[in-house]
Amino acid sequence: MGSLFSRQQVPLLGVDISSSSVKLVELGRDKGGALVLECCAIEQLERGWITDGNIEKFDEVAEALRRVVKKSGTKTRNVALALPPSAVITKRISLPGGMTEQELEVQVESEANQYIPFSLDEVSLDFCVVGPSKNASGDVDVLIAASRKEKVQDRQGLAEAAGLKPVIVDIESHASRLAAGRLIEALPNRGVDAVVALFEVGAFTTSMQVIRNEDVLYERDQAFGGAQLTQLIVRQYGFSQEEAENKKRNGDLPEDYASAVLRPFVDSLAQEIGRALQFFFTSTPYHRVDHVMLAGGSAPLQGLTQAVTDGTGFACSIINPFEGMDVGGAVRLRKMAREAPSYLTSCGLAMRRFLQ
Repeated sequence: MGSLFSRQQVPLLGVDISSSSVKLVELGRDKGGALVLECCAIEQLERGWITDGNIEKFDEVAEALRRVVKKSGTKTRNVALALPPSAVITKRISLPGGMTEQELEVQVESEANQYIPFSLDEVSLDFCVVGPSKNASGDVDVLIAASRKEKVQDRQGLAEAAGLKPVIVDIESHASRLAAGRLIEALPNRGVDAVVALFEVGAFTTSMQVIRNEDVLYERDQAFGGAQLTQLIVRQYGFSQEEAENKKRNGDLPEDYASAVLRPFVDSLAQEIGRALQFFFTSTPYHRVDHVMLAGGSAPLQGLTQAVTDGTGFACSIINPFEGMDVGGAVRLRKMAREAPSYLTSCGLAMRRFLQ
C-alpha cells in the first residue's frame, strides 16, 4: 500500500541535441528528496549533421542518439527533448482567472491566431498558466508556445528511431534557465533580485539570457563559439578539421598553443561577452549585472572567467549544473566534472521529471 502514496515521478531522460553533440542526463531523488545524478553521457556529432537547429543527417544523428543511450547505461525510455528558441514562437498574454482548462484552450487558440504567421493546422501549440497577472487583478498570465509541426516531429522521430519515447518537447532556453535556477538560488540572499547574465558558449553560437527573479530581462544570440577555436588550430598547425577537434578535446596540442592560439581566442570570446552585456545595458534601464555565469563546451577554457571579470568588472563563474547533487555510482566523476558545463540544457530537461 505504501507505494501508492509515495509514487516517484516516472523516470525521464533529458536529451539535448545541439549542432556539435548529443547530451543525455538522468536525475533521480534520494529518500530525503535531494537530487541525484543517475547518469550522463555525451556523443559528438560531425559538422553539418545539424545546422541552425535543422536535422540535415537524420540517420546519423539517430545513430548517435542510440550510442549515447547505450553509453550512459540507462534503462529509461521516456525522454524530454528541446527545440532551439529560433524554432518556437512564444507570447505571454493575460486572460481572466478562473477559467476551466477547456475554456483556456479555446481562448488561447483564438489569441494565437494573432501572433502566429502560419495556419494553426501547421503548428504544434501549447500553453501554461504562469501565475497571477501583475498588471490586472483577477487575471492570469499565460505563456503560449507554438512551433511548426515538422520541427516537433523531427525531434520526436529521432527519439523513436533510437528506441525512446518522446513525452516532452521543451525550448532549449527554458530548460537551461530551469537548471541555472538552482545555482542562482545558491548566490547570496538566495539570488533574490540578483541580475544574472547566463552565457552558453556553443560550437557556433553563444546565447545570452539575463535573468532576475525567474524573469528574462533580455535575450540575444551571437554567431561566435568554440568552432572558431578549432578553425584557429587548423590554420596555425595545418591539422585537418577532425584532427584539430580531437586534439582540442584531448589537450594534445603543441607547446605554443596556449600563447599563440588559446589566449587570443579567450580574449576575443571575453570581448564578445562584454559586447553582449553592453547591448543589454543600452537596450534596458539596467547598467550592471551581479553575476556572469558561463556554460557550454568552451566555458572551462583556461583564463576565460578571469578575462571576462577583467573586461567587464563583474564576477564570473563556470556553471556546474550538478553542483550540490549526489552522484550515482555509474557516473565517472572526473569525466563528468570536466564536461559539466555542457550539460546545462540536458540537466534542465531531466529536471522536468519533477515538475509534471
